[in-house]
Amino acid sequence: MKRKQSTVILSAAMAAMMLMSGCGKDGGSAQQETATKNADGKYEPTLTITIAKQLDENTGRYGDGEDINNNPMTRLTEEKLGLKMETTLLGGDASNYDTKLRLALTGSEKLPDIFPVYGTQMISDMIESGQVKAIDDDIEKYMPDRLKEIYDKYPETFYPVTKDGKTYGIACTPCMDAEEIMVIRQDWLDNLGLQAPTNLDEFEAVIKAFTEDDPDGNGKDDTYGFTYSGNDIYNTGWVSDPVNVFSAYSGKFIPGVWQEDEDGNLQYGSINEENKEALTRMAEWHKNGWIFQEAAATGAWDAMTQFTEGKAGIFVGRPWTIDSVADVTSADPNAVVKGYPNILQENGEPTYQRGQINDGWLMFNKNFNNMEAFFTYYDWLYDAVFGTGDFVNGYLEGYDYDIVDGEVVYDTTKFDPPVTDPFMPGKSTILKNSPGESVEMYLKLQAGEEPTTGAERTALSYFESAPAMAEGYVIAAEHQDELLTSLFNAAPTDTMKKKWEQLQTMEKQVYTNIIYGKEDPSAFDQFVEDWKAQGGDDITKEVNEWYQSVK
Repeated sequence: MKRKQSTVILSAAMAAMMLMSGCGKDGGSAQQETATKNADGKYEPTLTITIAKQLDENTGRYGDGEDINNNPMTRLTEEKLGLKMETTLLGGDASNYDTKLRLALTGSEKLPDIFPVYGTQMISDMIESGQVKAIDDDIEKYMPDRLKEIYDKYPETFYPVTKDGKTYGIACTPCMDAEEIMVIRQDWLDNLGLQAPTNLDEFEAVIKAFTEDDPDGNGKDDTYGFTYSGNDIYNTGWVSDPVNVFSAYSGKFIPGVWQEDEDGNLQYGSINEENKEALTRMAEWHKNGWIFQEAAATGAWDAMTQFTEGKAGIFVGRPWTIDSVADVTSADPNAVVKGYPNILQENGEPTYQRGQINDGWLMFNKNFNNMEAFFTYYDWLYDAVFGTGDFVNGYLEGYDYDIVDGEVVYDTTKFDPPVTDPFMPGKSTILKNSPGESVEMYLKLQAGEEPTTGAERTALSYFESAPAMAEGYVIAAEHQDELLTSLFNAAPTDTMKKKWEQLQTMEKQVYTNIIYGKEDPSAFDQFVEDWKAQGGDDITKEVNEWYQSVK
């Protein structure tokens, strides 16, 4: 990592890595302090590192006698590295996990050696509590160069975990996620003689036809055009996202995201006057029944289910969702699903959406002393990305890949024997998701370049086993520059801590009321005035003070 670009980056990146290498439950047992690496790079005696997980996504996939702490990946970790990764804090959904972290701050739960945190307020609370450690020196000393290079690309991920010049964590496996694409019922388009929409007027014509012209040909009035979620301030960032409609009017000033105005100051997208036009348009669609009628009270995944059940003809989501909605054929055996680029603005410029670089940050118990072991473990997980070490083909033969007749196979239905619901090694670690490669690898593979890593070989297999999804990734890769990260990426400001929840509630209520026809679009103007008067102006001032300090 280049120091001249950011010393802060160095510190933060090292911190997260060390988080995972931890020691025993007290963060510094004598056994751990005396353990050393042998000639094979394995710790002797075995070090136990306690960790936390938000969700055990392997539930139901463990073999007999196996569980979150005893499975093929945890056993391999101990066998290869001499590290025993022990989950001691497990939360179900995001809210439950946060509750358990807060209980750990009060002593009701035990704070593990290493744990992921998913919100900037929780990060701030952890730092203020004094129970997490600054890891700048550890990053400098222990983080491998190849990981420093990755973190150097994403300096903004360190802002939330940096306070008073010290770094208290690192982003989980930073890498820009794939752009969302339009996912459409191709058979409906074909049945009605339509083309996929490329702008807002064409989008309206398609969703109208999907609602009124019996696209599935069953003679029933049981379909509509577009499903989306309004449950997350009308910008989910991953699936069932309506943000393309807003961006068609407001460009980069989409709801929920801070972007630079022409003067170089940050503006909160939700109060941009052009979004009033988007709300007016959506209110008309809602009145006509062309879009999902319960969007405001429905989460992103459940909104996508409307498509899977054969009710809706379009949603917007990341390319992997094409595979997730394959069960639509259960509702309609003739269903054909295809991905398309997002609509354009009226001036021909692209519509934008929120990009996600990381899913949480790793933080470390103040008593955790084995940061070198953490970095050893974290770097080991990255072998799957670089195609080196133990994970040239993937993590575990028979689970995320198999060797059949001398050939490496990634389609689990072609394993020997076939597997329909495999245990996922990459999710049985300190991380929620495996380290990933840039989606741009799909462009190289489509151009005929040979894959060099397990991730690339897996992606190549999709062109055969899931061609529609692979094509969706190609589309996403071609449009990656349409992803925007929110330029405010830090702990909540002083006024945010007091007023943000109230302002967010106001925002969602006004947006929803306009779309649902409960308020006239002119209510948007009053909302902007109230937003500014009730703390928004102060927040904007504080956000820009922070922004100038990091620029």
